[in-house]
Amino acid sequence: MMMITRIMANLAKVTADGVKGNIVEAGLVAEKDVAINDHKVVVSVNVPGDFIGDLKALKGDIERRMKKNIPQITNLLVVLTGEKGAGLAPETAPAEPPKLRTVPPKNPGVPGPDMRPAQAAIPGIKHIVAVASGKGGVGKSTTAVNLAATLAALGFKVGLLDGDIYGPSIPRLLDIKDRPAMKGDKILPIEKYGMKVMSMGFLQDEESPVIWRGPMVVTALMQMTRDVEWGELDFLVLDMPPGTGDAQLTMAQQTPLSGAVIVSTPQDLALVDARKGLKMFKDVDVPILGIIENMSSFVCPHCGEVSEIFGHGGAEADARRLGVMFLGAIPLHMDIRKTSDAGKPCIVADPGGVHAEHYKKVALKVAALLGMAEDEDEDA
Repeated sequence: MMMITRIMANLAKVTADGVKGNIVEAGLVAEKDVAINDHKVVVSVNVPGDFIGDLKALKGDIERRMKKNIPQITNLLVVLTGEKGAGLAPETAPAEPPKLRTVPPKNPGVPGPDMRPAQAAIPGIKHIVAVASGKGGVGKSTTAVNLAATLAALGFKVGLLDGDIYGPSIPRLLDIKDRPAMKGDKILPIEKYGMKVMSMGFLQDEESPVIWRGPMVVTALMQMTRDVEWGELDFLVLDMPPGTGDAQLTMAQQTPLSGAVIVSTPQDLALVDARKGLKMFKDVDVPILGIIENMSSFVCPHCGEVSEIFGHGGAEADARRLGVMFLGAIPLHMDIRKTSDAGKPCIVADPGGVHAEHYKKVALKVAALLGMAEDEDEDA
């Protein structure tokens, strides 16, 4: 309680151009907008759409006051949010109109030249790959973790960003309990299994819900993408939040994605939602690298019998129909569940195992599609 009192007292001393009084009196920030976990603090500032001040100066003023007056804060993240995109334009938009891309996409699923606006690149990152699904519960995060870890095991420099603000899974899937440190105005990612990892789950208690409006989530996602010290990476694997809402659309539009990987179970209901996710990426001209059929079949750990609990082959059939690559089928198996609960990707828990081999084939196809490797799978 004493910490929140000191934080609010310092915020009440911050003013900005065009804002009457301080930012607390003006309603830009309240106690509910401050999240505290031990000595890690996240402050969400609700910037009005007609804000005329300098966003960078506002953020810097808050950070300086907090660090100077409350030395107990070890990590501070200031998230600037707004109900209207225009209010955040100085932070995210380029000064000049964006140039259009003229290089044709490598993915045959997106015909014609790539005419997306050329988003500002993230220095040092060659490729950003979004792992997405139209709905939750299909094993998207488990797939993203195993894909990233397998790429790292293959010798690539890999980062992994957990984009699910409301339900971050990466801390549990990688058994990470550490908190990220700060280096200047940048967040230092946690390193695990040869990957650089960042998640909002590192900044909050596992059982504490995130009760944020959509714009707050979008801004937090963009800050985690661009305000993290990623260094030199071959791949940044982005575990997208499930669905096709504002957060997903904004990430697809404002992040320079090299392509998207769609995860679905073979069940008809899941495939309907997966097609929605695929169409969203196509609508904003993000190349679809392919579809993964997760939980493709259940292998009994006792007798080895294969049961098609959710059906089988639906995602592969959809890939053929939609003209995109089928990246592979991952079975529903106890070993994958156990290694995930233990925080060890398959390539780490059993590098020579059959499940590690499944993910290796998928990872090689993704790397090959982006010109980073040769696909060893002759059937691809």
